[in-house]
Amino acid sequence: MKKLFLAFSFVSMILLVACDSGSETNSMSQEGKKSSDGSNDSDGKSNDSESVSSDSERGESSGNAEGFSASILGDSNDTGTYDMVTGTLTDSRDGQTYRTVKIGDQVWMAENLNYEIGNSYCYGNDLANCAKYGRLYTWAAAMDSVGEWSTNGRGCGNGVTCSAASVGSATMVRGICPKDWHLPGIGELFDELITTAGGSSIAGTKLKSIEGWKGSGNGSDTYSFSALPAGIRYSDGTFSDEGDKAFFWSSTEDGSDNVYSVNLSNNNEGAGLGNGRKNSGFSVRCLKD
Repeated sequence: MKKLFLAFSFVSMILLVACDSGSETNSMSQEGKKSSDGSNDSDGKSNDSESVSSDSERGESSGNAEGFSASILGDSNDTGTYDMVTGTLTDSRDGQTYRTVKIGDQVWMAENLNYEIGNSYCYGNDLANCAKYGRLYTWAAAMDSVGEWSTNGRGCGNGVTCSAASVGSATMVRGICPKDWHLPGIGELFDELITTAGGSSIAGTKLKSIEGWKGSGNGSDTYSFSALPAGIRYSDGTFSDEGDKAFFWSSTEDGSDNVYSVNLSNNNEGAGLGNGRKNSGFSVRCLKD
């Protein structure tokens, strides 16, 4: 009887093990089925993908909502590196490097600005002239009237007056210049620079480059300002005076349509106080803050 009980117990244990094994096999089979038809693993990947897509869309939406382009998000691309030892300025917005020069108490770019923006042009629409002369900017572009890089010149342009550009204004306008540099007021551009360079009757010769001017118009470049005859772009899209004249914007307007400028000519040793139309294209020289 004892042997019979032990035999019965042994058979029962075998049956129980077989039952558990079948249940586990069935469970694994069901999980395998879910995996193969994608209802488990596939959904998990789909959720991850949707999350990434959603983050990406939020990022783009945030950028567009602020009105920024990818090139100017934050301040990481907006620095001006000035090296006093080498006398150079590197504009990190596009990587271009400019020579600089100290004249009296002022530090100037010794080359015309060549930062590309809307309403800036190469003379004759030839890219080689941008490399040679820098770009020709409308006054609104020079003032950064859209407020892309600063706010002081926002809204300044043709047909309107703005307080930051009024005669005697103490407001410094960065405009389109690199960070820590600005578009000079007429007092800085004409009164101070031209006076330091010998006065309006002779400053033209001392500020002009030693080559590039037509006729006998080359200068002595006494101060290494190296003014080049970049000419002008008119509002109708035509260009004039390459080799003959240089026109430099100030940040000081003369009414709603005109702006004070400094003009140099190949047939004059002096430097003239000009009055340019805001929708013309002139050169820009930036002054260190």
